[in-house]
Amino acid sequence: MIETLTTRRLELRPWRAEDAPDLYAVARDPQVGPAAGWQPHRSVEESAEVIRTVFASPETYAVVLRESGRPVGCVGLLFPSSSHFRIGATEAEVGYWIGTSWRGRGLMSEALGALVRRAFEELELTALWGCCFVGNGASRRVMEKCGFRYLRTESGLQGLADGSSQTGEILSLTRDAW
Repeated sequence: MIETLTTRRLELRPWRAEDAPDLYAVARDPQVGPAAGWQPHRSVEESAEVIRTVFASPETYAVVLRESGRPVGCVGLLFPSSSHFRIGATEAEVGYWIGTSWRGRGLMSEALGALVRRAFEELELTALWGCCFVGNGASRRVMEKCGFRYLRTESGLQGLADGSSQTGEILSLTRDAW
């Protein structure tokens, strides 16, 4: 069962079917999905399907503004079977995105920080990994603010849903370093 995590400005909670219109409002923006490796959503129905399938994964959270109750992004953990690269059995890859209207406010660093805390304190993971496409400095800064350190640049990473590949920067944070 996914828990609800609360920060000063955010609630991280499981996605709900009724979130589909809010998800579509954010995920249809062509500046959101491609930076995270997916195509912009084309309909509320597509967003509802993503909630039922992709966002139903363990440890995947809607990033909800406490003041409005609206989801504006997503943060979650990908375990070894679903990670974009090889990781150990007690490790996970972080994934996140936030709508363009809410960028630059520290919200995603706040959300990722709460997830890092859960990963190390409650799930007892030993390391977290992250990847951002080269040129996505904002995503890299989110990880760095949460203690992740650059390890390497890797080419041939799965890029967009069209099958193209991208070059990504790999960062990591161990429980000991945290």
